[in-house]
Amino acid sequence: MEGKHVQAFPEFGPERTGAPILGFTRISDEPIDIHSQVYTPNSVVVLDPTLLKNVDVTEGLVKGGKIVLNTQKKATEIRGSLQRTDVICYTIDATRIALDVLGRPIFNTAMLGALIKVEPLAKVDSVVRALKERFPGPLAEKNIETIKMAYDKVSSQ
Repeated sequence: MEGKHVQAFPEFGPERTGAPILGFTRISDEPIDIHSQVYTPNSVVVLDPTLLKNVDVTEGLVKGGKIVLNTQKKATEIRGSLQRTDVICYTIDATRIALDVLGRPIFNTAMLGALIKVEPLAKVDSVVRALKERFPGPLAEKNIETIKMAYDKVSSQ
């Protein structure tokens, strides 16, 4: 909706149920020619806070990069769990928002709302328009409410 180029894909390996997986998204004003994993991301979105115990979610993250974490904890409480101090941590209880608004723990839309607040990849209005095109009536409205609530509630260190 804003004329940007987008590339997104998951990385699958020999996963088992509950194993962490990676997904990558590139958003650019220019065409995207590279087709590989993102090795030095500007932002990392962590859907499951238990990953902090076993995975270095800051690996490759650029200096000053941003981590958006789905958790009930405040960003200041998470700082000690991170491997680096030169990144910015943001937290959002996306699961709670999803349960309150959608009635189900489908928190990816809430995480998108938090991400576009801390990393202005797209305007909220563009995301709202896209949701209205993708989903019918009440489902779109609930997802829009989820996006806006997360956008407003995301907090940083």
